[in-house]
Amino acid sequence: DGLPPTLLAQAAAAHARSVGAGAMPDAANGPWRITLDGPIFLPFMEHSRRRDLRERLYRAFITRASHGDLDNQPVIERILSARHEQARLLGKSSHAEVSLAAKMAPGIIAVERLLGELRAAALPKARSELEELTAFARAQSGDPALDLQLWDQLFWAERMREKRYAYTDEELRPYFPFARVLDGLFALANRLFGVRVRAADGEAPVWDPSVRFFRIADERGVDIAAFYLDPFSRPGNKAGGAWMNNAIDRKRTVDSLRAPVAYLVCNQTPPVGETPSLMTFREVETLFHEFGHGLQHMLTTVEHVEAAGINNVEWDAVELPSQFMENWCFHWPTIRAMASHWQTGAALPQDLFDKVRAARTYRAATMTLRQVYQSTLDLELHHRYQPGGGAGVMDVQRKIAAGNTILSPLPEDRFLCSFSHIFAGGYAAGYYSYKWAEVLSADAFSAFEEAGLDDDAVVARTGRRFRDTVLALGGSQHPLEVFRAFRGREPSTRPLLKQIGLL
Repeated sequence: DGLPPTLLAQAAAAHARSVGAGAMPDAANGPWRITLDGPIFLPFMEHSRRRDLRERLYRAFITRASHGDLDNQPVIERILSARHEQARLLGKSSHAEVSLAAKMAPGIIAVERLLGELRAAALPKARSELEELTAFARAQSGDPALDLQLWDQLFWAERMREKRYAYTDEELRPYFPFARVLDGLFALANRLFGVRVRAADGEAPVWDPSVRFFRIADERGVDIAAFYLDPFSRPGNKAGGAWMNNAIDRKRTVDSLRAPVAYLVCNQTPPVGETPSLMTFREVETLFHEFGHGLQHMLTTVEHVEAAGINNVEWDAVELPSQFMENWCFHWPTIRAMASHWQTGAALPQDLFDKVRAARTYRAATMTLRQVYQSTLDLELHHRYQPGGGAGVMDVQRKIAAGNTILSPLPEDRFLCSFSHIFAGGYAAGYYSYKWAEVLSADAFSAFEEAGLDDDAVVARTGRRFRDTVLALGGSQHPLEVFRAFRGREPSTRPLLKQIGLL
């Protein structure tokens, strides 16, 4: 009840795969399998009118990887213990000190100051947002005593967003067919950075039929880089998250220059039957985000592997180009050029896009507080927590949650067991870098706004300066020097605070 057709199609396909059915699944009548994979879990929580099923799914989601032989808690303790031992061997008091020694942030105090400023700005507004959401849910449900639980927030937030801005994710999907979005993204890269992207499918082996291969040429038409694009969710071996990795690094050899190659991996909605991949607006943002990472790897001019592309870029600055590219998703001429109905060809109505742009700061304080919570928890585990001591990692999680959440997590919450960013990824004592980089990216985009977004020549000049600094220099210089070279000054927090509605 309430689930959109795209989600029903994915859930029916998930069931068909689970039982090995060869026939086309019946999206309208099921049966359906609701999984914990992001492309199914999140839309279900946003749209299902069955509160009991939302609760059941939510409780399963927050206890992932925390039972029996698949319990990650002992693994987390071993990881933290090993990192603590390494820090001592390196003469540091904590892994956080080791981590920040190679980052843009000058130290732990500076990071905690940033998180403190964001927390102070977000907490009172997040409380107001919850009060507003509760009042809305009570009015719409007819239950004046309704108390929102953790499995209710996404559902009612989506309803309030629909009512306030009068559009839904499903309403936008038909205007963002994957192929058109790609064309628009590549046109933007040409406009900003003077490079051309062309399809080169068949020129390199791929690991799945849905994987694409592209080459990038410079203004002279000379190929300078290439990338794989693995766009769709594949339950069973790829069903969550998005990332970029370097396949081949740029390198100068005795008699040649090796061109860089990148992997761009997303988990967007796959095609179903005769219907192409129709992207949510968030999936469009994700694609732009990962392409930004790829551009830094592919447009580097550094010829030493150790500092070429994304290599050796301080971790809290590595999100600058990716988050910078996301800003263009809210630029009407950019979106207008790529958004058209996959069946009728009709352009995306501007009034609908204006609502999307207005919704950008919707519940911004709540989302900011969530990132502050996760960043603070990461720093606490890697700076003050003593592995093997009296308290366990879940005790730390509960303590940090108490000061950084509006609705307390459930007692059985085992979020840490699936917090792969800081245990299986590269964000240990560095999860704050998302917010740190947002300061840089918002300020970088403001350079284009100040220069004039409607002047193609000015945009091209500013884009070329961004390419020659942020994208070209990679890890060859400190990111603060790189940023100064582009912006002409040190970064300011004002553009970000203005962007997310906290100023």
